[in-house]
Amino acid sequence: MNRTTQGWIFGFLGMLVFSGSLPATRLAMAGFDPVFLTVARAVLAASVALALLLFTRQSLPDRRDFRSLLIVSLGTVVGFPLLTALALQYVTSAHSLVFIGLLPLSTAIFGVLRGGERLHPIFWLFSGLGSALICGYALRNGLHGALKGDLLMLAAIVVCGLGYAEGATHSRRMGGWQVICWALVVALPLMLALLFVTLPADWSHIGVASWWSLGYVAVFSSLVGFLLWYRGLALGGIGAVGQLQLLQPFFGMVLAAVILSETVDPTMVMVTLAVIVCVFGAKRFSRPVAR
Repeated sequence: MNRTTQGWIFGFLGMLVFSGSLPATRLAMAGFDPVFLTVARAVLAASVALALLLFTRQSLPDRRDFRSLLIVSLGTVVGFPLLTALALQYVTSAHSLVFIGLLPLSTAIFGVLRGGERLHPIFWLFSGLGSALICGYALRNGLHGALKGDLLMLAAIVVCGLGYAEGATHSRRMGGWQVICWALVVALPLMLALLFVTLPADWSHIGVASWWSLGYVAVFSSLVGFLLWYRGLALGGIGAVGQLQLLQPFFGMVLAAVILSETVDPTMVMVTLAVIVCVFGAKRFSRPVAR
């Protein structure tokens, strides 16, 4: 199995893990404040990451690594979880998932800016078409979310795309799982301080579903998914494998329908098939062009 195929397999598994992030966040917010939820998931994930780094006796990153790790941390450990949690106060998880369709384009753009990738013009055609299909699907269904929620989701997409591209670029040198683990550890001191400031005054109203959801976004969304995702991006290419996230809104909508009883339009199946064509089209032209 060549590196590219491995990259797409790891990327697909990471995408599946991420598909449950927004529905789980929405469910967790039934019991937790969005800021505390962001802080708690980061602390829990960083604790597991630190244990893993100590158990495997990893050396401390070089000083030159910390700039990249800080960017990854701000984008994926703090920025995206916090902005999406805040957005979910105003919009449904199904609504917010539509914006995830713009994430592959954001990741590919930052892959060019931060990773130095140069991709075939037809790749950009398929990537833009896939994003347009998802946005068109959203408009067809008449998404009437609050403007504040939409703006928060757009900001989340920008910082997450930067974090994905920076982490994938750095993982070529450090290793994918080390990058996300160290990024979590870098954020740990600040998150620990904020944890005590944001502790709920009353724990009695927090249901079992909220606790399980917190566990999911902490262990899977904040750590396991990134271990798979960064590995996939590093092996298969940032812009190319990143297109798999065009499928994330549809997997997420299925979960939102099952777990949260949110409505899913049957047209989703037809749009999903069209998006799959775009993903494979982008994969076909994902090889870097000569400079």
